[in-house]
Amino acid sequence: MKKIIVCVTSDLATDNRVDKVCTTLHNMGFEVMLVGRRLGDSPSLAPRPYVAKRMRLLFTRGFLFYTEYNIRLFFLLLFNRGNLILANDLDTLPSAFFASKLKGKPLIYDSHEYYTEAPELIDHRKIKRFWQRLEKYMIPKVNAAYTVCHSIADVYSQLYHIPFRVVRNVPHSANSKLTGVDIPAKKPFIIYQGVLNVGRGLEETIRAMQFLPEASLLIAGSGSIEKELRTLAETLPVKNIFFSGRILFDELRLITPHASLGISLEKDLGLNYHFALPNKLFDYIQAEIPVVVSNLPEMKRVVNEYNIGLIASSHNAEKLAETLRKALFDESLRKPWLQNLKTAAAELTWENEEKIVREIFEPYL
Repeated sequence: MKKIIVCVTSDLATDNRVDKVCTTLHNMGFEVMLVGRRLGDSPSLAPRPYVAKRMRLLFTRGFLFYTEYNIRLFFLLLFNRGNLILANDLDTLPSAFFASKLKGKPLIYDSHEYYTEAPELIDHRKIKRFWQRLEKYMIPKVNAAYTVCHSIADVYSQLYHIPFRVVRNVPHSANSKLTGVDIPAKKPFIIYQGVLNVGRGLEETIRAMQFLPEASLLIAGSGSIEKELRTLAETLPVKNIFFSGRILFDELRLITPHASLGISLEKDLGLNYHFALPNKLFDYIQAEIPVVVSNLPEMKRVVNEYNIGLIASSHNAEKLAETLRKALFDESLRKPWLQNLKTAAAELTWENEEKIVREIFEPYL
């Protein structure tokens, strides 16, 4: 059995894309080892069909974290039996690249985003140039590559003259008659699920809720601006904003279907967000709830193709509240959306998308 070592910098608990890829590889016949890190608040992992290893590091962020992680990962890859390496995102690529060259093993690259155009790097030119140089040196030399949407695939293919396949981060089919959990339906609620970082439109959405007292907002996730968001919500004269903290994706799948609307309101902060196609959009679709998304090309394309929601024209709080109200209560819109969501949910499933993963990895079995 061929062994593949999969590398990520997350703590594995909520990384749904990586779990789906690893499970597909396991089902193909690979022996899979997934390597990430353990944080102080990392929850225990549910049983998985593959090996999951989490390294405990001294540093948790910044230059020292990336340096320590890549050194530790490099030696793990160097001295661990493996026939193939899969690097997820640019922050795992240095150690995976050099280990693959020293061992003469193939290297596959999965880019979850346009890494060097992330908002966190826009104002840090020296750090951005450092990652760009690494990217320019290493990506043209990988054996195969894929990413999350066509826009990013086109950019990388043009920059580095290698083909990038597209594997969207769509969920498994919910055909298992998912019933969800009992949630008191005092008023319709809007759900945001995902990381709480800069540029997700969360501040604007929270402010919009003061103009939308007939609905509630559930923010399901955690991240670097969670404290600021909670403080902002507490300053408003309404009490219709709720924070759940981080929820494991198996539990979140039980909650999302009870929402009346899902939002993905990323701001146009650099090319990474401009080309965003977040997995939460597909999770909302699989839960068959209408959506409101930013006027960004990849999200707009999906929503318009299936006619399942509205495109927000502005992040202004009052205008956004009107868009959300229309999406929540205009039955002439919601009736066709709900019907179209059944079609979208049937087509946008991992069972369909994983066929591309199999095509990429089959030559290495």
